Amino acid sequence: SLRGSWWLANGNGSVVLRGEVPGCVHTALHRDPYYRFNDVTYRWISLDNWTYSRTFKTPFDDRKWQKVNLVFEGVDTVAQILINNITLGRTDNMFNRYSFDITSVIKEVNFVEVRFLSAVSYAAEQSRCHKAYSIPPACPPPVQKGECHANFIRKEQCSFSWDWGPSFPTQGIWKDVRIEAYNHYHLIYFSLTSFFEKSAQQWSLEIESIFDVVSSKPIAGLVTVNIPKLQTQQTFSVKLQPGEGSIVLLVNINKVRSSTVEAWWPNGHGKQTGYNMTTTFIMEAGYQIEKSSKAYFRTVELVQEPIPGSPGLSFYFRINGRPIFIKGSNWIPADSFQDRVTYDTLWLLLKSAADANMNALRVWGGGVYEQDEFYDICDEIGIMIWQDFMFACALYPTDQYYLESVRAEVSHQVRRLKSHPSIILWSGNNENEAAIASNWFSIPYADREVYIKDYVMLYVKNIREIVLTEDKSRPFIASSPTNGLESVKEGWLSQNPYDTHYGDTHFYDYSNDCWNWTVYPKTRFASEYGFQSWPSFSTIEKVSSTEDWSYTSNFSLHRQHHENGNDQMLQQIGHHFKLPQSTDPIKKFKDMIYLTQVMQAQCIKTETEFYRFSQSEIIRGEGHTMGALYWQLNDIWQAPSWASLEYGGKWKLLHYFAQNFFAPLLPVAYEDKGVLYIYGVSDLHADHKLTLRVVVHTWSSLEPVCTLAKEGVTVKAQSAVPIYKESIDDLLERCRNCTRKSCVITFCLVGEGGLQSPTNHHFLSSLKDAVGLEKSHFSASVSQQDDIYIFVLQTTAIAPFVSLDVGNIKGRFSDNGFLMTEQKKVVVFYPWEPTGVEELEKSLTLTSLVDVV
Repeated sequence: SLRGSWWLANGNGSVVLRGEVPGCVHTALHRDPYYRFNDVTYRWISLDNWTYSRTFKTPFDDRKWQKVNLVFEGVDTVAQILINNITLGRTDNMFNRYSFDITSVIKEVNFVEVRFLSAVSYAAEQSRCHKAYSIPPACPPPVQKGECHANFIRKEQCSFSWDWGPSFPTQGIWKDVRIEAYNHYHLIYFSLTSFFEKSAQQWSLEIESIFDVVSSKPIAGLVTVNIPKLQTQQTFSVKLQPGEGSIVLLVNINKVRSSTVEAWWPNGHGKQTGYNMTTTFIMEAGYQIEKSSKAYFRTVELVQEPIPGSPGLSFYFRINGRPIFIKGSNWIPADSFQDRVTYDTLWLLLKSAADANMNALRVWGGGVYEQDEFYDICDEIGIMIWQDFMFACALYPTDQYYLESVRAEVSHQVRRLKSHPSIILWSGNNENEAAIASNWFSIPYADREVYIKDYVMLYVKNIREIVLTEDKSRPFIASSPTNGLESVKEGWLSQNPYDTHYGDTHFYDYSNDCWNWTVYPKTRFASEYGFQSWPSFSTIEKVSSTEDWSYTSNFSLHRQHHENGNDQMLQQIGHHFKLPQSTDPIKKFKDMIYLTQVMQAQCIKTETEFYRFSQSEIIRGEGHTMGALYWQLNDIWQAPSWASLEYGGKWKLLHYFAQNFFAPLLPVAYEDKGVLYIYGVSDLHADHKLTLRVVVHTWSSLEPVCTLAKEGVTVKAQSAVPIYKESIDDLLERCRNCTRKSCVITFCLVGEGGLQSPTNHHFLSSLKDAVGLEKSHFSASVSQQDDIYIFVLQTTAIAPFVSLDVGNIKGRFSDNGFLMTEQKKVVVFYPWEPTGVEELEKSLTLTSLVDVV
């Protein structure tokens, strides 16, 4: 391995320092790039050309080996690679793996250099050279303070800026680098995918191994595959051809054991069983290779077929033959500097997704193909992955050189990742079908053909062809949003990729009132939708100074990379809440932050519940919604964004709400023309007879005005069924003294054996109009129980959106942002690092809506 300390120098040699590999120039320079305005202050770093270099002793006798390679798992991005002053080659794709043959140039002591060229200058130069026609967009909007021509370089697209992230076009050796030496043959890729043969009711595994064969004649040998737990062992005779040789083996699982194979299931639907397996290659050339891996058994189908009573086609996933409602979010890079993303970072974020009842994430196409550990964790905890290829919100060149680079990238990534059962879909790009269809870049109609041809060339004739060749175990779509098979029928570019009768949709609307469910599309699959909020004060505090702590400060404007984003939040809050008027500027700022989080949580709750209750019905030809992935799960830095997890992993109120609105069993209410409807939504695998409890409170009292228990309510397995209907007028009459403004409704489902849904709420009016809300006197006591902490809250009045915050203490609560209608509530705190009762008490702030003045 050549990991560790390297020398690092800028273009004219005025800056020389040590830097870690894997790493990048920014992290080697050790100032906090995220502090205040540093994204702009440090722009010079990415405009310079940096060189990484080091010497190393060859730890073996190089004469004994037929082949010696210098291998880079990831170079970011444009570089010339030299060893002992001899140029080995060049790199220009961050997502590719580069292997250079150094057999004839390696010595006892070697000097290796990686001479980087500024990604920003390279992209600009590539754009200049593309003379035939322009490829938009040239630059990001000014509000993003970014760099231009990201589409001309195969590099993390959002590193040139995005509407939720800074511009830090990094340079560096961002993944492993090593020397490898071998004789005869060497295993480069090893993958396994599972298939289920329906007619024979038998599982099989396809094992693919790709070798570099250095001998001049074919090598024969034996391969033994052993899966002890399934009593399956098979030996194959194989022959490897010189050059790049590949072996594909089909292993049938022992017929008797096939019926007892435990399939891999998504979170909430079963276990994530994997079987230990060893594959041993014994070739005539002598030495053997033994590969240990895990075999997972699961099937995935993307079902697109006609639906009775509706034009168009369905769009849903069947896992192991069972339709699964997809619940989750969208994943963006966890940091601008990938070397800071550790296993622990990934575990915390992904575990938080699973803990909020998610079963899927979409790895969005403007970031990076995630590290192996990311997919390992998803395999382990049952998070399904919708995997985009790294193309987003832009048109792309298709000259030969560019296409060759993309082809290498795609086959490398598919070979690297296809063994993961968590990946259920490959998707060609993010929003590029829509960009052409809706003419985002104002392309004159006469010129459209050229861009359509490029589109088909890149995503269909190249990416799709490679995916279909390399991986037959999962579906491929060309874009998101797309109309799926309908897009294919229309030549891969549909007239309207947002059509609710086909495929998936992305939907954003900041001007309409988000409590109004009628503005949301009754789509087959909602793969992106969202609202912004600010991260908590403790997160902002780390990267700001006192003068920044106001909603209208330069800092607050600088951090907001979405045009008018801060105003849109105010406007959305204003529909239902009073805006803070405190004369204390810091209190006012903290109140604003709190309200943006309440608004975001309530908006996405309303929209997600709409998608969930639409799964079983068709209304005026629309419905059968089978997926809800809100935008977005995580943050790349400390800034206002659509995320539910702040930079560092802290849960926003939205994430606590997600835990409830994605619950496996949930009652959902909506109002239509003065009538209240409650649906029972279930992801459980069996029907249940339950009791629906509906409780009405006046805002001014902890004593309910009236309660209703409707028994024997059947909630069907994996569906959404209407279970209750009453006109609001009747309800108010039944519950004496109630008006829309003075009362609130809560409801939950209770079954046998402790089966219970979260308690949900329905507001009868805007909270700014609520009558009878009183300032509550809260008290909280904290105690420790093993390695968790118990918070007992007491209130003297009903309190909406009660938020517990313990500042910088890392961890999460069992519930937060809730409507408190009882005098006492117990909340558990799960720490992510050691803490204590005293520390928690000292850090605790309790806020409810009435505390905002």
